[in-house]
Amino acid sequence: MNLKSPFSLGASSAGTNPQSIEALRAAAARDPKASIKETARQFESLFMQEVMKSMRASTLSSGMLENSATQLGTEMLDTQFAGKLTGLPGGLSDAIARQLQRQMGMADKTDKAEAAKTLQPLPALAKKNIAPHVQSFIQKHDSAAKAAEVQTGIPASFMIAQAAHESGWGRREITAKDGSPSFNVFGIKATSNWTGKVAEVTTTEYVDGKPQKVVAKFRAYGSYEEAFKDYARLIGTNDRYRDVVAKADTAEGFARGLQKAGYATDPEYASKLAKVINTTVRVQRAMA
Repeated sequence: MNLKSPFSLGASSAGTNPQSIEALRAAAARDPKASIKETARQFESLFMQEVMKSMRASTLSSGMLENSATQLGTEMLDTQFAGKLTGLPGGLSDAIARQLQRQMGMADKTDKAEAAKTLQPLPALAKKNIAPHVQSFIQKHDSAAKAAEVQTGIPASFMIAQAAHESGWGRREITAKDGSPSFNVFGIKATSNWTGKVAEVTTTEYVDGKPQKVVAKFRAYGSYEEAFKDYARLIGTNDRYRDVVAKADTAEGFARGLQKAGYATDPEYASKLAKVINTTVRVQRAMA
């Protein structure tokens, strides 16, 4: 493969000299994908330097103290700033690298699988009245929920909806004091029989129908998949939730079963959860 650097157009900045270009070409023969990423990174760096130069030209005017030395210092500072802004996740270099890989037929199975999971464009979501964070949450937990469905018999959409209700569609997940994630999207408490990690947080509990702030310990997992598996074990093996599984043929039956079993202290838990389940099912149909 003969990979040509975009800097062969004659740009004269750090990392764009003939030796650098030849090094990229040599690297392309050994590891084409890695060289594409490096080429994209350098292109983004050059682009950011031009942006910095244009910004200075539009905001600063030449003064008496400006000379070749100060100009050189300014260019070096711009290059340093451009370097800090280059290579950030999801930035311009990532987009350039993906485009180059597609043009050269180098997209592997993982790339294609990730592309298949890409969220629909925002205009399409807006037409379907689907918020981006809602779609993202459903897609993120789809496979784990389906695995839990096999284990419990509870529809995957019901479990995704319960996780969404407990975590605010992933926007108020339980975290430890150090800020690390607990992945506990179901709000399962760490009772005396729990031997794993815990996250201690302030939460709202209902006592005699009145909300009160209390400090409680919640289970902490290593991943969302672990959370769904633990939820499946809790619901599927605990006699307390036997009726929940039996009545999981409807959203209302499932939600009422959880409230009756004491899953949550909120007196409106069943009605709130049923609404989220219906929303989840509607969104999944729109996404199909």
